[in-house]
Amino acid sequence: MLIEFTVKNYRSIKEEQVFSMVKAKGDELENENSFLPAATSSPLLRSAVIYGANAAGKSNLIRALMDMEFIVRNSSSNIQEGDSLPITPYLFDEDTINEPSEFEVVFISEGIKFQYGFSATKYKVSEEWLIAYPKGRPQRWFSRAFDKKNDQYDYKFSDHLLGTKSVWMNSTRSNALFLSTAVQLNSEQLKPIFNWFKEKLRPTNVSGWGPSYTASLCEDNETKEQVLHFLQSADFNIHDIEIETEKFDPNSLPDELPDVVKEQISREMKGKEVIDIKTVHKTKSGKRVPLDFSEESDGTQKFFSFAGPWIDILKNGYILIVDELHDNLHPKMVKYLVNLFHSTKTNPKNAQLIFTTHETSILNQEVFRRDQIWFCEKNKNQETSVYPLTDFSPRKERENIEVSYLSGRYGALPFIKKVNKLGA
Repeated sequence: MLIEFTVKNYRSIKEEQVFSMVKAKGDELENENSFLPAATSSPLLRSAVIYGANAAGKSNLIRALMDMEFIVRNSSSNIQEGDSLPITPYLFDEDTINEPSEFEVVFISEGIKFQYGFSATKYKVSEEWLIAYPKGRPQRWFSRAFDKKNDQYDYKFSDHLLGTKSVWMNSTRSNALFLSTAVQLNSEQLKPIFNWFKEKLRPTNVSGWGPSYTASLCEDNETKEQVLHFLQSADFNIHDIEIETEKFDPNSLPDELPDVVKEQISREMKGKEVIDIKTVHKTKSGKRVPLDFSEESDGTQKFFSFAGPWIDILKNGYILIVDELHDNLHPKMVKYLVNLFHSTKTNPKNAQLIFTTHETSILNQEVFRRDQIWFCEKNKNQETSVYPLTDFSPRKERENIEVSYLSGRYGALPFIKKVNKLGA
């Protein structure tokens, strides 16, 4: 589970920003919206929401976690010597342009709490560290820091870290992480940390979710029933889903497509299967009416695309990080998706949801605890700050948080100037 994420000097984030999933004081919605993992004495939250104006930096906070995950997963395998890392520092201050960006995450994997982080520029890892808490007490398994004076890395290892540490150290490139390299070279002890990034953490932009995964679940009767229940619970009048697969046929491409585009699609799709999705509705008399998936509304198509990943994440207890969850969805659909994480029946393995949105109808104490709500704001120097609602001590179960937010009490709103005329 995710406990805390810290980022510094990354895109619009200059100063260190800390985002926490630790439950604060207060017993409201305690059983529904929080849980107590075995590896820590501090209860954690099942979800958190981030509000803020456009271009305030909400997406950069999500992107920072996505880039951290990408570097952990790929730095030792898919990134080669001389390749750049997906890192951009804060560019509006001469003191930070050439300084490394810093990322750290505290999490629980396989029943153990870990604290892992690194700092890096585009082409070099500056520092890296890992602290484990196998019995509640910290053990610094390794640390790595680049010594500019000697132009080499200074490594420190704990006796608690087992394996061929010198081999892993000598195999780690300057633009790769020691963690990733050691796991690639068969460190069993470090796999739970690497696998947390690889398997448990699911940062995503939902616009990239297509219907294919949900459609694949519908090829099995048991999982298709789960998808149908998911859709029908959200009041979609879909009674059945029909899936057909066939080999890609280049002749099926529209005639109006340019030849060069046809050739590119044909190369990419050669030998692959195409999925044909039909949603089945019923008339008053019970007659089945199949519709091509493309005939459904944008909202229905998007919700269908959500269904498979959402079921998978809840079933397996993953951590879902979503940017702009509200896009193309009715406010009640957003509330429905969030509440699935707040129920022990639909979320038995304590999956976590972190998302940004502009949808304020769910910004109330019936849906969220006060410690689940965060805000993101950019100051006049274009610096992003992230802060929780609890900084304002809102009254429990009494304060109308939506009204207070929209009236500007918590900040994180766009500043819109009065326009007297358009044009020059």
